[in-house]
Amino acid sequence: MTDVLFLSNEDVSGLAEQSAFVEVVREAYRQRGTGAPAKPRTALRNTEPPGLFTTYAAILPETGVMGGYMYSAGFEAGDAWFVTPLFDAESGELLTIVDGASMNPFKTGATGAVGVDSLARDDASVLAIFGSQTQAKAQLRATATVRDLSEVRVYSPTDTSREAFAETMTDTTEAPITPVSSPAAALDGADIVITATDASDPVFDGSDLEPGTHVTAMGQYDPNKYELDATTLERSVYVPDLEARVLQDAGSFLNALKAGVIEADHVHAELGAVVAGEAPGRTTADQITVFDSGGTGIETTAGAFLLYERAREAGLGTTIEFAPASEAFLE
Repeated sequence: MTDVLFLSNEDVSGLAEQSAFVEVVREAYRQRGTGAPAKPRTALRNTEPPGLFTTYAAILPETGVMGGYMYSAGFEAGDAWFVTPLFDAESGELLTIVDGASMNPFKTGATGAVGVDSLARDDASVLAIFGSQTQAKAQLRATATVRDLSEVRVYSPTDTSREAFAETMTDTTEAPITPVSSPAAALDGADIVITATDASDPVFDGSDLEPGTHVTAMGQYDPNKYELDATTLERSVYVPDLEARVLQDAGSFLNALKAGVIEADHVHAELGAVVAGEAPGRTTADQITVFDSGGTGIETTAGAFLLYERAREAGLGTTIEFAPASEAFLE
């Protein structure tokens, strides 16, 4: 039998700080940039009741682990459950199973921060956030670890939501957080723009982006949804997390392609290639850069390994037994 460490939500909550997630996710994307295997998600959608069952995986050879996510969201319960298995990349043995829900905003926020750090101008300091819920909050926390912010603006269609965001996130950064009443007000003078919404249509007009702006679009993996309009894509140096997902579920890219303003080869490079120095990121101060993140096993595996290592150091978790196939298969 194989001893496997089960890490519950209670075990992993608060176990690692946001900056630690940023560093391990950065390293994971560097490995991807030098050839670490990763594939886009498989998304199985259910109509009635509406729900999503999805999975994705990656191998981090230098870290020595492989893993990913499997989760369900929606359906009759209207909730989500995230399961994160982590395996030894040399022996193949199962190391841990992590209750991955609380990790989600930390690893997703870290991915956004790596995108900002790799593509935004070094002096970028004015952040505009579209969205006001958990993922938007995670993006602010993570971005504050890679840039010295001077001002943060938040736009959400509901005034109470954006005001609540500004009030609850004041301890995240020394920069003032201002709720604004229109997308244009959020973009005016912004150096970094982050979209973290569930919108099906563009959340701002790409013609309002100022030269030199970096845009991060977080968590859209539906070919029929596009937070970014065709103009934004047309003006951009476009960097996805995985190039293989661009024609599969990158809705903003597909919309711009359909509109005829870009070609299929509009992809500049994957984020990993930029992090690894295999491809340039921003080459001029006035370029508009876009990082399109749909979620991958890269950041998930890196985050799970961080929690696994921290848990072992702290003596957390419950050991359970798993039978390898050599013991479980019947003669």
